[in-house]
Amino acid sequence: MKKAFFMALMLVASATFAFAQDDARLKVGTNDVFKGPVGLQMYSLRDTFAKDVEKGFDVAEGFGFGYVEYSGLYGLTADEYVAKCKEHHLIPIGGHWDYNLFKNNPEQVAQEAKAIGLKYAGCAWIPHDGDFDAKDVEEAADVFNKAGKVLADAGLKFYYHNHGYEFLPAGNGKTMFDLLVEKTDPQYVSFQMDILWTVFPGQDPAKLLRKYPDRWLLVHLKDLKKGVKGDNSGGTSVENDVTLGSGQVDYQEVLKAAQEIGVKYYFIEDESPRVIDQVPNSIKFLESVKW
Repeated sequence: MKKAFFMALMLVASATFAFAQDDARLKVGTNDVFKGPVGLQMYSLRDTFAKDVEKGFDVAEGFGFGYVEYSGLYGLTADEYVAKCKEHHLIPIGGHWDYNLFKNNPEQVAQEAKAIGLKYAGCAWIPHDGDFDAKDVEEAADVFNKAGKVLADAGLKFYYHNHGYEFLPAGNGKTMFDLLVEKTDPQYVSFQMDILWTVFPGQDPAKLLRKYPDRWLLVHLKDLKKGVKGDNSGGTSVENDVTLGSGQVDYQEVLKAAQEIGVKYYFIEDESPRVIDQVPNSIKFLESVKW
């Protein structure tokens, strides 16, 4: 009887410890002012995953995250990917798919996203030749509205991740991004702000968050190296990704604005070759940031 009672206590203690661990993971990168939640865009570890999938999951877990943004299966099946996430205490929330798949077969995106257990499925690049223009906006808005409805019917939310080229002028004081927001149905299309790709073309991310408070769903937390001059190309060296709080971004104001408008999830994306060293420092910064 005593042995059975002792074993029962051990099971309860083990379950309580596991719950406490998981609860701490869901609060990583937050504090009593900045509430998050904060996760990791798994693309940050693309080089690690390409060499060793198990190590990729180990590193993501080792950072302390509970939430992740999907960036591909890396040779696994959907079931294997889900099992690996559970094994490593990671909860996949959203992920990116190719624009042309949203255009030609949004049902496939919905099927793949649901197989991984995602809430959201997004697109991070709109193909275009030369400068991104009003015609590109019209075509993309049509694709996004239709794909967004397909995803909504499947219980998912569609989002578009900006990349910098969308901020070219569109006349009357507007940008092409403004047109994209106007021409997409808020019922079916939301947005993910990439902070670096908002600052790089000279935009104010806090101001833009507040301009469209009902459209921003997610945020990519990235910082741009001091002294780097940007443009509307949508491209810069990965060497310009630096630890959060050490670059050009006024993160106190950005996080304050994002929290005010109700952004759902914040994902650190670090594309630099120093990702293993920088991510822990970015987490420490977020855990200390106040306003």
